[in-house]
Amino acid sequence: MRELAQKKLNESAGLRWFVLVLISTLLFSTYWFNDVLGPLKGLMESQLGFDSSQFGLIVASTTWANLALMIIVGGIALDKWGIRKTGTAFGLLATLGAFIVALASKGVFGSDEKTMMIWMIVGRILFGTGLETVCVMVSRTVVKWFKGYELALAMAINVGFGRLGSAGTNFFGIEIAGGKVSTGLLFAASVVGLSFIAFLAYLIFDAKYDKQAAAMAGTSQASADEQFKFKDLTDLVTNHSFIFITLLCVAFYAAVFPFIQYAPDLLVNKFGFTTALPDMSGMTFWQKVAAFFRTAPKVTSLIPLGTIVFTPIFGRLVDKKGKAATLMIVGSLLLIFAHLALSVFNNVILGYLGLFSLGIAFSLVPAAMWPSVAKIVAENRLGTAYATMFTIQNYGLSAFFWGIGKTLDVVNPKIVAQIQTTRDQLIASGMSLEEIPGKIDALKAAGEIPPYNYTIPILMLVVLGIISIFLAYQLKRADKRQGYGLEMPTGHKM
Repeated sequence: MRELAQKKLNESAGLRWFVLVLISTLLFSTYWFNDVLGPLKGLMESQLGFDSSQFGLIVASTTWANLALMIIVGGIALDKWGIRKTGTAFGLLATLGAFIVALASKGVFGSDEKTMMIWMIVGRILFGTGLETVCVMVSRTVVKWFKGYELALAMAINVGFGRLGSAGTNFFGIEIAGGKVSTGLLFAASVVGLSFIAFLAYLIFDAKYDKQAAAMAGTSQASADEQFKFKDLTDLVTNHSFIFITLLCVAFYAAVFPFIQYAPDLLVNKFGFTTALPDMSGMTFWQKVAAFFRTAPKVTSLIPLGTIVFTPIFGRLVDKKGKAATLMIVGSLLLIFAHLALSVFNNVILGYLGLFSLGIAFSLVPAAMWPSVAKIVAENRLGTAYATMFTIQNYGLSAFFWGIGKTLDVVNPKIVAQIQTTRDQLIASGMSLEEIPGKIDALKAAGEIPPYNYTIPILMLVVLGIISIFLAYQLKRADKRQGYGLEMPTGHKM
């Protein structure tokens, strides 16, 4: 009976997997909202009057507070005050920010373009501040419940929930919006709100877990060596393995997340895809399949959707076989091929192969990276470690979220001016904002408005792939010196 009484909550496989689902819903919703603007880019351009630079600025603003080290503050708070207080505060912040963005797009704070843009940026800043700390908190929670068990698999499935959110917003975003940017954003904000309620339900289990752990340890207070010290942060940023995996995180994700925001627009402009599914009545099955694979947001959704299948497979591979640093090198090679296929070449078959390769890389690298961090860093410092990684990552994301849009405008000045002039003329003629996107899409389809040239903006991402290979190789070398066992299966040490 004594052994039974001392059985830890996370020893129950059913309970720890149930906890994973509860906590991962928050990742699902925040990724949904984070990527919701991608399929709406064309609609924002024609309905709200935002060019690619303004679109990129709104997307990039998600990272701004975190450039001022807010994630590190959140990570330190997580290590110092725990999951319940920190998760509640930052989850609430993300929810508030999401609703401000949605209400701003509806004109609640002002209907002119400048006011809408300012308030959307304010909301994205608040959302981004909460988002990144929520990601840190979720990763820290997965380690808490799964360390010593199926950690790589659990983290892979957790990542899969986030990818499902990205896939969902790309797959359904246009249909949910129904021709209105505000409708799509209000739905996405509501998803965040519902997942926050699921997180509050998880806190019941978190409190029981901590109470049990404290009782088994014979104390309810953390020991002195568990309290956060500033030296913990300096130790992290001077650890060679941690430096290389952090820089790899920056280079890799800067080549993926910004691309996904622009991918639907790229497929429309480079390969002639459509923004929405056509009327399929009267089509044969294969005609419907062909129509699906020519619809840009639907095809883009397959990138994160594929990771839901492949990331757990690769996570299981890392658990059983190891080779995490080697797999990060392979993933970086796939990243280079993907962006070359989507930038230099104009062959649609190569384009599909590029998207597929990107999806594999997007599964492979995270499945190897995140469990590796738990090998490099002590569990009670993971909040600070993940926060440090996400903070530095945000510099790369911010630069490329905005940089791709700015470069797109710079290399296509005549097209930007033509779209704006056409929009002004349609407004002057009395056409409503809801009708303008359809008219501009028709002009693009007829060739009266030429497509954007995406070659240079996406070619920039190839450089990030090359940098990723170098950093993954250096990580592998550093691990040989420091002996964290990144190439070893889970539970094995060098």
